[in-house]
Amino acid sequence: MTSRGNLNGRTALVTGGSRGIGAATARRLAREGADVAVTYVRGKEAAEDVVRDIEALGRRAVALRADSADPQEAADAVRRAAEALGGLDVLVGNAAVGVVQPLESLSLADVDRVLAVNVRGVFLAAQSAAALMAPGGRIITIGSCVTARVPGPGATLYAMTKSAVVGLTKALARELAGRGITANVVHPGPTDTDMNPADGPHASGQAAMTAFGRFGTAEEVASAVAFLAGPEAAYVTGAEFSVDGGYGA
Repeated sequence: MTSRGNLNGRTALVTGGSRGIGAATARRLAREGADVAVTYVRGKEAAEDVVRDIEALGRRAVALRADSADPQEAADAVRRAAEALGGLDVLVGNAAVGVVQPLESLSLADVDRVLAVNVRGVFLAAQSAAALMAPGGRIITIGSCVTARVPGPGATLYAMTKSAVVGLTKALARELAGRGITANVVHPGPTDTDMNPADGPHASGQAAMTAFGRFGTAEEVASAVAFLAGPEAAYVTGAEFSVDGGYGA
């Protein structure tokens, strides 16, 4: 894939950037010219692989261990990324956890963990990034197709948290527009990753819910993020972008 250099001279942080959509996004932003930091919790080797791929493109990269469930680490990761890269222009809030199981089986620990990562961690990272960003800054959050359509039981907690980031995004858009900073959310549909592989036990049903009848790729989601991070999206804020193959149609 060739680059148009839309992000030359820009710096970015992708939370949860060691695998899946996060890793694809980090690599895509680097191909567009950005220097990129990624966070990870347990996937150190995978995060270092992403860093090596980015450095091979001639860009700077750094892997930072940070658990988005920890409020201090969620906020500090942004500061650490900015220190390592010399500033921060783009935040991609990708780190998330999913607990999909019957409502009655969800424990308080489940609720606290998913809310901590998917909502509080996203908020704190955005708050920290907004304090550092100059005009032209971009805050992009990875949501989910379940904010528009929940196809069956078991997704109550996950859908609630992903719906919360829609409200956060719209509020950020209003609050930060005067500073020239945009905020948008990208909603992937069924996407082929190690967490939800296209050949997994529940994949055929998910694929059938899309108009294309297939899973998307992490790179297809990353392309939408790259657009929103670039100069051509300067007038786009508070928007929801579905990259779901028609899942919500």
